[in-house]
Amino acid sequence: MKLYNTLTRKLEALTPLKDKTVRIYSCGPTVYDHAHIGNLSAYVFADSLRRAVQFSGFDTRHVMNYTDVDDKTIRRSHEQFPEADARVALGLLTDKYIKIFREDMQRIGNDVPAITFTRATEHISGMRKLIGNLHAAGFAYIADDGVYFSIEAYRKSGKTYGQLLELTQANTSEARIQNDEYDKESVHDFALWKTQKPGEPAWKFELDGQDLTGRPGWHIECSVMSHATLDQPFDIHTGGIDLIFPHHENEIAQSTALTNSPVMAQIFAHNDHILVNGKKMSKSAQNFYTLGDVIEKGYDPLAFRIKILQSHYRNAVNFTWEGMEAAQNLLTNLRAWADLKHQPNADQQNAVGETYAAALKNIQEAIENDLNTSVALGWLSGLANQSEAHGINRDTIQHILNIADRLFGLQLAARPNITDTQKNLIAERQAARDAKDWTRSDELRDQLTAQGITVRDTPNGPLWSRV
Repeated sequence: MKLYNTLTRKLEALTPLKDKTVRIYSCGPTVYDHAHIGNLSAYVFADSLRRAVQFSGFDTRHVMNYTDVDDKTIRRSHEQFPEADARVALGLLTDKYIKIFREDMQRIGNDVPAITFTRATEHISGMRKLIGNLHAAGFAYIADDGVYFSIEAYRKSGKTYGQLLELTQANTSEARIQNDEYDKESVHDFALWKTQKPGEPAWKFELDGQDLTGRPGWHIECSVMSHATLDQPFDIHTGGIDLIFPHHENEIAQSTALTNSPVMAQIFAHNDHILVNGKKMSKSAQNFYTLGDVIEKGYDPLAFRIKILQSHYRNAVNFTWEGMEAAQNLLTNLRAWADLKHQPNADQQNAVGETYAAALKNIQEAIENDLNTSVALGWLSGLANQSEAHGINRDTIQHILNIADRLFGLQLAARPNITDTQKNLIAERQAARDAKDWTRSDELRDQLTAQGITVRDTPNGPLWSRV
């Protein structure tokens, strides 16, 4: 399998660093609100990547973090739980949105049990230890409001700050940045630890004889969590392109300052943004959507997954409601194809096994060529469109559906059959048609329609589908 590596700016063959297990770390949500569709697209990418790696024959260990302490979570916890203790309020808020996030992940077809989730607040001791070691080695310094990482000291040690993108003196500043959200165009020393402000949640921390009770900065969290769960270096680090700088660049600096190797992760893989009607998504532009908005419009969450998979992950996805309609139609077609295995005449000899084998080969090649889900999904759709014309074979369809679910997560393979009562109605209707009893045939058709089943008459016999 080949994957585009942001570190080297080229396609690289995936070769696990340890045995046959590919270790993947994905930057997860900041759990202060509902994840928007742009966030969810990154998680569809990460889930699809893990599926592809597994399909290529590797074992995986996939870790995703929850950022459950930062400026946003603290601010929102004060707003929603103003009477609670600061750390209690933080826990109440983040627990609430972690639950919602996991539900959204399941709805869009991500394999939640395949991911190991970890919370930043579970790793405070590791963060304090790393910060202490960075300070002792001269890579961090204490300021009046916390502890900061020195980019100058990192560079003087012989390491490169700017592995993921080119940074020049023109966009380098000697300023310090206090906020977790800041100018992405300039280089700044960044906070590793922030001393407590009034009303904020805090953890004890003493460094160089100073009381620095407070909480971690944003970037240190992922460095510690990835190391604790996957060791270092690990194989693949995923995230949206908006995380390339400063977040991932800062992760690399923190994670490699104390090592001889400049490598935090062998491959950094980044997905592009979602645009809405060709424009950047924002609340001020009133084009900011969550999965709840998609569902409220009547679309299946798995249609949203299809919409994401229809674009290559390194291309921007243009989200429109017309595009969602097309994705919903494709999902409906794929489900109707999956239902063919339940048809009364699904035991025909498949005369075009080579066609299916060739399509599956093309699907696998597309997936292994930089996770080209767009091309792979096109081949899958083509199979669905051809199946009926080539004869329906239950075992062949089930085999393909199993592969499709492994790669695409569209939950097609376990589609349930209709009831025995509905099967009997279809058989009775066919008997009425054979007897040219059109009145009875129409009555039975109407009964099936009322139960959400339509029947289409073909040269190979009746074919039912769900409305």
